Amino acid sequence: MTTTLEPLGPALSVRQVLGLERVLAGEPEVVAGAAQLDRPVRWVHVAEAADVGVMLSGGEMVLTTGVLLAGDEDKQAEYVRSLHRAEAAAVVLGLGRAFPAPPDAMRRAAERCQLPMVVLHRPFPFAELTEEVQSRLVRRKFAAVSLSEAVRTALTGLITAGAPLQRLLDEIAAHSGCPVVVTNLAHRVLATAGERSAVDDVLRDWERIARQAGAGQGDGWIRAELGGRGERWGQVVLCGHRGDTAVGRLLADRAAEALVLHRMLGGASAGTWEEQSAQSLLTDLLSGAVPARQLLPRARAAGLPVNRRTFVPLVVPDTTPARLDRVLRLLGLPGLVAGLAHGATAVLLSLARDQDARALTAHFAARLRADAACPATVVAAADARAAWDDVPAGLREARHVADAVAGFAAALDLPPVVRLRDVHLRGLIRLLRDDPHVQSFAERELDGLLGPADDDLLAVLRTYLATGRNKSRTAQLHHVSRPALYRRLEAIQARLGVDLDDFEQAASVHIALLAHDAQQR
Repeated sequence: MTTTLEPLGPALSVRQVLGLERVLAGEPEVVAGAAQLDRPVRWVHVAEAADVGVMLSGGEMVLTTGVLLAGDEDKQAEYVRSLHRAEAAAVVLGLGRAFPAPPDAMRRAAERCQLPMVVLHRPFPFAELTEEVQSRLVRRKFAAVSLSEAVRTALTGLITAGAPLQRLLDEIAAHSGCPVVVTNLAHRVLATAGERSAVDDVLRDWERIARQAGAGQGDGWIRAELGGRGERWGQVVLCGHRGDTAVGRLLADRAAEALVLHRMLGGASAGTWEEQSAQSLLTDLLSGAVPARQLLPRARAAGLPVNRRTFVPLVVPDTTPARLDRVLRLLGLPGLVAGLAHGATAVLLSLARDQDARALTAHFAARLRADAACPATVVAAADARAAWDDVPAGLREARHVADAVAGFAAALDLPPVVRLRDVHLRGLIRLLRDDPHVQSFAERELDGLLGPADDDLLAVLRTYLATGRNKSRTAQLHHVSRPALYRRLEAIQARLGVDLDDFEQAASVHIALLAHDAQQR
């Protein structure tokens, strides 16, 4: 649960100081640098010496009566230049005996330096102004420290409770009030949080924003490095933070601390953030819950080429994302890889329009078989999609093909690349698996082999029918002798009350078994 805190607005600026009631009593007038009144004021300092700059560290509003500057225009100009070099926020001159009117030398120097210069027309006790501003700044600093500790406590609590990465980012976005983006060192987006429309706006122009964030911090783009043990591996970026820059940096630092700790505690079993990012994107594409067009900025920000490309959706049963990612890297093919349910892995290739999608898919499948040292590995492929909006349907088609052949690649002696037309009856049964009539048919036909101790006989029946009732091949795949296989087939026929040498009866049992397996998967 997000801690409720008053948001911290921008730091106290020169303009805000001049609007304070005590200051207004002195009838302030801006005589130079009016365009710089939004500079933040870090502190208030009273100084008369001409070399005042050596005593400053930047951000101070300097108050003076000019008593040591009267009658010497060179000193007056040098006083202003010294403040400018020290990066003071503004200079406030109290008019009186030393200067009954704004001195031209100081005003001209301030205008050239773009340093806000303010004169007070009525006598004004500087102590009141310093007390007012200092107390406001101290209260603000205390509020910033309180915010820092509240954010750290909230994030640590989430990590201790085992919250996922997204939950941490949502908490950070709630405190910062702006989109939060986590990237790797190549500025590819790994995760985001914040208001959906604002995040989409950021991702839509991510290439420019990434360059801006990489060049430094300014205009609300605040970053903090992610890494540990001397190694950097990413950054967290607050995109368009509208509050005080110092507070934004504080929030970004707290976020970085939490994300590094979360990654360290997650361990290798949790998978890398890159994998999680790809999995989230491909899962959203597969589900169709979010229109593909809305997911395009996420794909582009994740590093997938999307302009003038051909997309090839693939699903590989019984393999790992790491293996497929390695093959993609070896072949130099751009794409996203993500694990799906039941041990399958999805791949979305992005190819140039002039590349041969079928040839590259075949090359990928052949290299995968060699890399996995498994001649039965198959790649379920959908036809290439020229439009991004067609990618979700392609992924669903590839998953459908993969589900239809999963676990049977060796028995079916399938080619390296399998498409919808290759799955025939298996594909149809896969589509009808949830129909109650099909379920009843499967249970009725296989009733004698559905007990907990019948898995071995059911496996033999599955292989026997998948190989076209080839006894030699079935015995070979199950590592049994021909006589032993015959005894098992006789037991199966007795249990089911069928003659497997009869084509129609064998076909009926085969369809029932396909339906049963589809339901179980």
